[in-house]
This record gives sequence, C-alpha cells and structure tokens, in this order.
Amino acid sequence: MRDTLWAGIFVLVALTFALVSQAGTEGAQRPLDTPLAVYTAACSSCHGDDGRGRSRERVGFDVELPDFSDCSFATREPDPDWFAVAHQGGPVRGFDHRMPAFGEALSEDQIELAVEHVRTFCEEDLWPSGNLNQARPMFTEKAFVEDEFVFTFGAAVQEPYAIDAELLYETRFGARSQLEVVVPFAGLDLAPVPGEPDSGGWTGGIGDIALGLKHVFLAAESTGSILSGIAEIITPTGNADRGLGKGVFVFEPALAFGQGLGPAGFLHLQVGMEVPAENDPGTEAFWRAAYGYTFTQGLFGRSWSPMLEVLGNIDIEEGASPHWDLAPQIQISLNTRQHIALGLATRIPLEPGHDRTIGVWAYLLWEWFDGGLGDGW
Repeated sequence: MRDTLWAGIFVLVALTFALVSQAGTEGAQRPLDTPLAVYTAACSSCHGDDGRGRSRERVGFDVELPDFSDCSFATREPDPDWFAVAHQGGPVRGFDHRMPAFGEALSEDQIELAVEHVRTFCEEDLWPSGNLNQARPMFTEKAFVEDEFVFTFGAAVQEPYAIDAELLYETRFGARSQLEVVVPFAGLDLAPVPGEPDSGGWTGGIGDIALGLKHVFLAAESTGSILSGIAEIITPTGNADRGLGKGVFVFEPALAFGQGLGPAGFLHLQVGMEVPAENDPGTEAFWRAAYGYTFTQGLFGRSWSPMLEVLGNIDIEEGASPHWDLAPQIQISLNTRQHIALGLATRIPLEPGHDRTIGVWAYLLWEWFDGGLGDGW
C-alpha cells in the first residue's frame, strides 16, 4: 500500500511538472502580434496594466511615471515621437534614461503595436490626436490647439522701413479649445510731413493687443483632417496717429483647416475677415494657404519643415483689387524634445505698383506644456 501511494504521488508530481513546463514553453513561443500582447510583455511592468504607472515602491526609482490615461497629456504628440522614445529610450527626446530602449528587443512593427495600445488608455474621443499637429507656418494660423509661447520678429528691407515684433501666448482648456493673447510692438520710419521740419523719423511702441478664442469643430485622424473656428477681438491700444494701431475695435472671425498629405506632407488653410467697429478703416477679407513637408535628420533627429505660403487680402469696397504675397520659409526644431523651434521666412509682395515692401521674418516657438526652456537639449 505504501509503495502504491508513493508511486501515485510521483506520477502526480511528474504530470504537474510536465504541464507547467509545457505551458511555460507555449507562453514563451506565443508571438507578440497584438497591441495588448506587446504592451503587456514590454511596458506594463513599469507603466501598469491600466497605463497609469506603477508606484515608486514597485518600480524601485523616484522618477514619476506618466499617466497614459490622462488625455491632456497622452493625445498631444504624434506617433513618431512615441515610437522614437520606445525605440531609442528616454534620452532620444530629452527624457530620463530609466526609460529603456526596445529597438533591439522588439521589431518596429511590435513597437508600433505598443504605441497603438498606449493610445487606447485615453477613453475620451473629443481630444484631437497629435498626429493632426503639423509644423507652424509664419502667417497662416493652425487649426490644432496648443500651449505655446511664440515670439515673432519682422523687418522691412526696403523703404519705407519698419520693424514688427509680437508676443503670442496660447493655452488650451478642455478637449478642443484654446485662449490666446497677442501683444504686438512696432517701429516705423515715418516720412516727414511737408511744412513740418521736425516731423518724420523713427517712432515705435505697443500696437493693438488682441484676445482670441479657438475651438476645434472637426478632428478626423482617419483622414488627417482638422477644422477650427477662430474669433479674435483686436483692441485699440496702439497709437493710431503714429501708425501703431487702427484706433478702433476690430472683430476678426476666421476658419482654419489642416490636412495631412502622405507620410510627411501637410496643408494649412485659413480664411477670415477683419470687421472694424466703425466704417474707417473698412472691412477686409483675407485668405492664406501653406504647404509643407517635414524631413527628419537621421531616424530620430532634428525636424526640418520647409513651407511655402500664399497670402491674399482685399478691402470690401467697390473697385478694390486683391493684394498677393508669397512667403517661402522653414521651421527647424532646435532641441531633442522638439518643443522649441525656430522659423525663418521672407514675405514678398507679388503685384506691381504696391506700397508694401519685402520683409524678413523669424519666430522662436516654445511649447511650454512639454517642458521648460532648458529641458530636452
């Protein structure tokens, strides 16, 4: 009886060991070919099954892990930035080295599956995808909503000479809305007034401060399309007598549209009007279009986005003719995180007999939500 009992126990243990070994072998050989499978195998040990991040006691380091379920954080950046961090590790975008590189452990297709699963943790469909966010043109306003500071500087290189500068602050609220404040500055070389020997010369100061609201009406990642409405109030804070403002309140409604084209091309369109509270100055309609293409330096390096803008405007009055400008330009990301960028452009009037001059323009852009000015270099 005792021999029979020990034989039974031996058989039971051997069978259990075989079953466990077989299950482990099958699990090791199971292909990582779904978003959930790749994420679970490569990411969940730190980022958690729910994407909210494991506790510091669990992961063993003090770096705060991101919350992928926070839509305000998780929707802003395009897939290539997520792919770069997963492939090369945190330092490729100026983040902590504790984010490891999976480029040799996973195939590119598997990393794309992991990014696809990360995108599912935001369960609110209202948030526009970062894949709809393209490079910023110099003059055409984007449809995508942002958290940015932009400092713009321009100068006329022909008479009459002038210098323009602008501080733009943008902040998002809710899933699809943005507030903006625009503070312009200008310097003008005024022509002397006949009979007034002390007139003319350079003058400068603050211009007409503008307050704006942008709201996304349509954000279709499947087609690469985004449409927004913009309403702006321009206040008469500039000295109109010195040419630093219009002297009246101006309401500026507009529509902005963005479209991705192929793997890295894009198109921005904007149409709108400037409607003054008084008849002088008159109402003006404007239209703007910018086409560009983004090139990446190496696999994950600096972004270069050459663009060409076509700008038009016309006074809404009988006999008025449109004005056309052409603005070739480029945007260049300056740091590894790519939240600080430089834009360079020239604006060339196209019609003959105009009283406008060729200008050169530059902007420095800082996406402050993504980090400080000293982060990510």
